[in-house]
This record gives sequence, structure tokens and C-alpha cells, in this order.
Amino acid sequence: MILCDIGNTNAHLLRDGEFVIESLEKFLAAKFNGEVYYICVNDSLRATLKMRKNFTDLESFIKFDTSYKGMGIDRICACKSIREGIVVDAGSAITVDVMSDGKHQGGFILPGLRAYKEVYGSISPRLDFDMNREVLLSSLPKNTQDAISFAILKSLILMIHNSSEGKSIYFTGGDGEYLSSFFENGIFDKMVVFKTLLSTVEELKKGKFKC
Repeated sequence: MILCDIGNTNAHLLRDGEFVIESLEKFLAAKFNGEVYYICVNDSLRATLKMRKNFTDLESFIKFDTSYKGMGIDRICACKSIREGIVVDAGSAITVDVMSDGKHQGGFILPGLRAYKEVYGSISPRLDFDMNREVLLSSLPKNTQDAISFAILKSLILMIHNSSEGKSIYFTGGDGEYLSSFFENGIFDKMVVFKTLLSTVEELKKGKFKC
């Protein structure tokens, strides 16, 4: 059995207990044999996956009580596995959601680290720098690359910190481990989404849902 969390840039796979990340450029549905259970937020790929008989889209089976409108299924899965705390999915975009006593309180969306970097380059070629992930946040920068890196990180960290109110912060996604290192109450868990997928498949196999 293979579980897939397909985003806009990468596909995260759990295959026989092994966690793998593939770029969508290399992701080929035809190469997968056996049962594949997935969620997908990539509209261009969803139609192709629907045609694969061994692929099962789990989205319709995953129920989540929230008043938030338009919440993506990947975000729902991440939140559903956390009863109390802040859920940060740091991928192409960075989503931040607050869970309290198993109830979704709301959340917000920030650009991902790569998107932030591209914004600076679109302003001026002189601001087109790779991000310095080792930049010091304890003192003001004295060069442009560090100034950009400082601004990106500081704004993200403060936004997330101000929303946490001392609660545990659960990070997932491609940049989740990196961002979690800036928080004493930060926990990186690459399985956050897959915990919901696994429990949904188990319920499906027990006959709780009708396909």
C-alpha cells in the first residue's frame, strides 16, 4: 500500500513505512503498482489520477468540522491529526492553523520561503539573492543578502509565534524542519498529514464508508 500527499510542487509518499519526496516533474502514476491512496491539491494532476483504477482519492472520506471556507484537503489532514496546538505546513505556501480541544479555530496563509525570495527578485535584479539560512536574527544585517533573509525569517517567526500563545507548534512540509528549529515549542513531524490518511484507509477497509 502506498499513501500519497500530492501538492503543487512535490508528492510526499509513504511506501511500506518509507517516507519519500518526489518532484511532480518525476511523479508518474503509471509506475505505481498495487493500492495507492492519495489526496491531491494539484488540479492539473487530479484528472489523470482519477483514471487510474488502483488509485483511490481519500478526500471525500475525510470529514472535518470547521467554519473556514475553501480549506485545502492537505491542510485539513494536517489539522485533523492535532487536537491541541498550532499546525504549520511549510511548503510552496505556509499555512498556519490553530487547533483547540479538537476544534479548528481558523488560520492564515503566508508565501513559502521560495516565493518570498522570488518576490524580492521581481522588485529588482539587485535584490535577487539566494536566502542565507544561517543569517543571525539577533542583530541587524549589514549586507543585502542578509537583510532580505532576516526580513523573511523574522516576519514568519513573529507571525507564527504571536499565534501560538505558548501552545505546541507542529511543523510539517518541505521547510518545516528548518522553521521548527527557531521555536522552543516547535515540533517537526513529517507524518502529520499521513496520520489522517492512515486512519482513513483503516476505516475504509473496515467498511465504514461506501465507495
